[in-house]
Amino acid sequence: MKQIAQIEYLDVEKNDNYEEIVNKVINECFLEENLLNTNMYISITLTNPENIRNINKEYRNIDKETDVLSFPMFEKDELQAIIKDNEYEVNDVLGDIVISLEKVKEQAIEYGHSFERELAYMLVHGFYHLMGYDHIEEKDKVLMRPKEEKILQNLNITRI
Repeated sequence: MKQIAQIEYLDVEKNDNYEEIVNKVINECFLEENLLNTNMYISITLTNPENIRNINKEYRNIDKETDVLSFPMFEKDELQAIIKDNEYEVNDVLGDIVISLEKVKEQAIEYGHSFERELAYMLVHGFYHLMGYDHIEEKDKVLMRPKEEKILQNLNITRI
């Protein structure tokens, strides 16, 4: 399996199970979106509520804890052109994803599914934000949600 996720831990303990989930999910995302032959990678930070709140405040001016933050390096059209034209000469970060592991645990309990499913969803959700997708407006949500669900189905990561 190609290493395309650079995983960092910010004030949380390193965990092989987290890394297995991250690598499996991000590889499936790259496969689905034809990015495996690129030199792109994703920086993923697993952290706690306090740190994600500080990052949210610093970069988005929102003083609130959240579950996942995504910071894309490319505009959607720019990224599509890079993929289409096979312009992958240098290693490029597709973007950064920051996930609050405590929030993942809380939401898994709240929604009645596994920690793995919730972490996988946060990763897929963050990935598609890096790809330029959004869900604020319904017209955008109908494009993004099926892509997220397809990745989870491909990996047989269900809600139950």
